[in-house]
Order: sequence, then structure tokens, then C-alpha cells
Amino acid sequence: VKKGPEDPILGITVAFNKDTDARKMNLGVGAYRDDNNKPFVLESVRRAEKKIAESNPDHEYAPIVGVAAFNKASAELALGKENPVFKDKRITTVQSLSGTGALRLAAAYLGRFYKDHKVYMPNPTWGNHIPIFKDSGCEIAEYRYYDDKTCGLNLEGMLADIKAAPKGSVMLLHACAHNPTGVDPTLDQWREISKACKERDHFVLFDCAYQGFASGNPEKDVAAVKMFIEEGHNIGLCQSFAKNFGLYGERIGALSFVAKDQAEAEIIESQVKILARPMYSNPPVYGARVVSTILSDAELSALWRKEVKLMADRIITMRASLVEKLKALGSKKDWSHITNQIGMFSYTGLSEQQCDKLINEHHVYLVRNGRISIAGITSKNVDHLAKSIHEVTK
Repeated sequence: VKKGPEDPILGITVAFNKDTDARKMNLGVGAYRDDNNKPFVLESVRRAEKKIAESNPDHEYAPIVGVAAFNKASAELALGKENPVFKDKRITTVQSLSGTGALRLAAAYLGRFYKDHKVYMPNPTWGNHIPIFKDSGCEIAEYRYYDDKTCGLNLEGMLADIKAAPKGSVMLLHACAHNPTGVDPTLDQWREISKACKERDHFVLFDCAYQGFASGNPEKDVAAVKMFIEEGHNIGLCQSFAKNFGLYGERIGALSFVAKDQAEAEIIESQVKILARPMYSNPPVYGARVVSTILSDAELSALWRKEVKLMADRIITMRASLVEKLKALGSKKDWSHITNQIGMFSYTGLSEQQCDKLINEHHVYLVRNGRISIAGITSKNVDHLAKSIHEVTK
């Protein structure tokens, strides 16, 4: 067995930690930081933890499907409590080990029962998507997504690839805050994408890792998911509560499937349980209790909504500040894509050579494809970042 390569994104943090320059910035890892560049623990989470502790809970195993109250709350957060799928009992939700675990369970299900159908992913996509599905026995392909010339969406290419894919293929879509580009379709564009998928009878799997964190409005961020269901798609949905609840280390997520009826939903759940059992037996209870406590309490839920909007607004503000400072420095480049993009990440349009200069000459650490985590920008370091980007792009 040969030694494997380091994860390229986590390797950025290793290099950053070795750097002794006071100006150094880590724009690689996707975790939210406050304006002092410190981890942010939500007050709603703190209060929920206190409430849980006061209830003197046990530490018994959860069922294979996880904590029932959490599963209900997570599905309702994504689809809305009044969604007909709940009344019709044609949805099944299983707690997972964050969004990665939800994707792995979905991939294992597709690899076992839908293996003759390719899984199409956007180019580019989150780096972990590819090994998750490959390791689960799925054959993967890609559809065009990002336009290098506009630093925006290549809708024409995307639709053409969706329509050219074999009927019944799997289409992996980012529900909001596309990682790594920050480029999301508009609602009208989502309708075109839905129609194209429907015409080809594709199965749509949404990766929803940033609900509320993208725009600050949890309902707005899942508009595409609800639209697809309304238009007759029986979707898969992978949710993460790492970013929007700040529960990175608790590994809390959910996998839902919308089926044609209750009987099919029960069949799907039975098979997902069979897949989960040898994988990890059952999921951890703590994060599930925190999320379900917040979402089932009107006061805590309202506080969470304020806090997730605060996080989203800080990201949006930092985008605007960076563009403003680049303009003030006299940059002749069009940086509007940075403010047009949304969520934690931005595809800056910087070349590998420019990224190398940022790292080696300006102590700004980022992925060599030009992706930066906006969460690593603060009011105290944005000037250094703007000057550094201006220097390497003049």
C-alpha cells in the first residue's frame, strides 16, 4: 500500500499554520468565522444545549433512521410544513452523518438499485462529490455549469448536457450557494432546468448544505427544491446542518427521498436502513437534539433565523467590501461576479499562476483554481486581500 496524497484543501491549512507572517490569510477551508476571524457559536445553539442538559437526557442508541423529531424538523425546514408530501406520507427521511454522510447513503442506494444510470455532476463541483459516488459504485459524468468568460452560469451548456444525457440519468444539483463557484441559477433558470430534467425522466438529487446561509432567508434558499417537487419530480435531498447551525463537528445531516406514494417511501426507507446498518449502525444523537430543539421552539427558531441572517449578511458585506476596495485601488478588471455570486465561496477568476503569487508573495492561502472562502475575509484583513489581488492582476 502506497502513501496516499494529502487532501488539497486541508493541505492549505497545513501550509497556512506554518507561515509566521502576521498578514497571513486562510481562504481555503469552508467554515464560517466572525469579523475577528474566530469560530462562531450560535446563541440559539447555546440555549438549546442548556435546555437539553436541563432535561437530563440519556445516551441510548438512536434507531438506524436517527432521531425522529430531528428527521421531521429537517424535512419540514426544507420543504415547508404544509407541503402535500407530508400529508400523503410519501417522503422518508433518515438522519445522516452531516451532508457528506447523506450523500454517501444516497450514493450507496443509487449504486445498489440504480447502478445502470450515470450520475451527472456540475463542472466544477465540490471535490468530495466525485469520490463519494465513485466509491459507492456509481458511474459519474458531468454537465457544463460554470462559464469562465462571464464567471457566471453556462445555462445553455447545462441544458444541452441535461437533454443529451441518457433518459433516467441522475442529476446532482446544488440547491443553493453552489460550491465552489458561488454561482446559482435564477428562479426562471431553475424552471428551465426542471423542465429539461422532467422531459428526460432524470432523477434529481439535491445537495443542500447552505439553507439560510446563502441569502439569509431559509425559504428562499430552497425555492428550487420545492419548485421541482411542485413540478412533479420525486427528488432525493441531502441536507447538512454544519454551516447554517454552526454544528461542524457534530456531523448532523439528513437524507430524504420523495416517493410516488407511501408504500414506495416505506420500501426506500427499508433499503436505506439496510445500507446504513453496516456503515455506521446508527447516527449520533447530540446534534440532532440541538437542531430539533431549536426548530421545535418558536423563540429559539426565531433567534436562529436572526443568527443565520447575520452570518449570511456578513458574507454579503465582505463581498461588496472586497469589490469596492479593488475599484478604489484602480483595478480595471470587472469584479462584479464576486458580488453576483452567493454563499461561502467565490470563484474569483484568478489563474493558477496568480494564486501561486498570492500564496508565496502575499501570504494569502487559497485553492489554486481561484476559489476563496469569503468567510475568511474580515474588516481587518480585506485591505490586504484587495491590495494583494490587485498586485497579481495588474
